[in-house]
Amino acid sequence: MSEVKHQLQHYIPIAKTIAQMFGHSCEVVIHDLTQPQSSVMFTINNHVTGREIGQSFDHLVKQVLLSDEFDEDYLAGYEIKTEDGRTIKASTTLLRDEKDQVIGALCINYDMSAVSHVKKLIGELIPGLSNEMPAKQRNEDKDSMQSVDEIADRLIDQIISHQKGSLKKRQEKIELIRFMDEKGIFLMKGSVDKVAERLGISKVTVYSYLDELKKMKESEETV
Repeated sequence: MSEVKHQLQHYIPIAKTIAQMFGHSCEVVIHDLTQPQSSVMFTINNHVTGREIGQSFDHLVKQVLLSDEFDEDYLAGYEIKTEDGRTIKASTTLLRDEKDQVIGALCINYDMSAVSHVKKLIGELIPGLSNEMPAKQRNEDKDSMQSVDEIADRLIDQIISHQKGSLKKRQEKIELIRFMDEKGIFLMKGSVDKVAERLGISKVTVYSYLDELKKMKESEETV
């Protein structure tokens, strides 16, 4: 067992406690972010979103790291939608090792179906009732922005270093860039430069691969 996995296993009792505390509608997932392509290492009540051990992360970059409200290594109360249209209220906390490196994430996903039904009933009984919480104010200091950049850098390094294969062939590089594109890596500022440097190719090549992937996707959608 790797040292990182051993450290992350210490969070499993916390995950189980949260799930038992909030019941059947509450899913808790632990990600090993040193293994980005198969980051899910533990899940409980996974009927909520269908997360399985060995899957990769989905919302970490697009909805957590890039959120205006992400600060101090956590984002609480953002919403995601399941394929069957259910609303999930989610929270993500990054997990660091003794060297202050991000090694994992603990995610709580709560199915709001029953709550929404109750809220609707209460709203009908008490018109104008609102329990919305004020938005969390983000700390826009330099350290906060550097933290996100460092996390992005580490994710890119981990994704490339754990890629199966030699990455000598063009198709292998395209598939790796496809994975990073799907996970939102290229939404991060400066990510194209970083990926190009680590893969030993030009920025123009990265953009051409992304353009090729976009055209392939559009072609598949029109079939």
